[in-house]
Amino acid sequence: MILSENSERIWNKNVLLWLKKLFQMNKQPFTINALISCAKQFCEQESQIPNKELFGVTDGKAVGTYIEHRFKNFLLSKYDLQVGSSASGIDLPSLEINTDIKVTSIKQPQSSCPFKNAQQKIFGLGYNLLVFVYDKTDNATDKTALLDFVSCSFIEKENRRFSDNNRFVAND
Repeated sequence: MILSENSERIWNKNVLLWLKKLFQMNKQPFTINALISCAKQFCEQESQIPNKELFGVTDGKAVGTYIEHRFKNFLLSKYDLQVGSSASGIDLPSLEINTDIKVTSIKQPQSSCPFKNAQQKIFGLGYNLLVFVYDKTDNATDKTALLDFVSCSFIEKENRRFSDNNRFVAND
């Protein structure tokens, strides 16, 4: 039997939807503990990868957006979760997770939020924060950049008193 072009598209779309549902059924539930574990794995993994896309990039916002997207894709490969966009506000907006991702350089810390100081930014929020701090080094020989994640912290919205117990890095 020969399918028309439209029927073939519909059939292909249905097969893809079925495969997507099958793939999502095999994913584990996404929790705060899973988020923290994935963040640590991500930092360890990404700190080892020479990166051609970031070579010569000095714009911290561009690097931060790149890291956020890579981390979200890392999570989506393991879990079925709701992901927000950079422009829409919170990066992981589900009720259980309710976490925004912030990325900054150890050499030139920055913030995209309109707060007066770091304390107001952290303590006055109604959601959790996952903060990645990196040190970027360019390798002129092979034209790659290496991101060394020097810190990654999860800060709960209910517990705005920051402590080192919430901080973890790849070497911990």
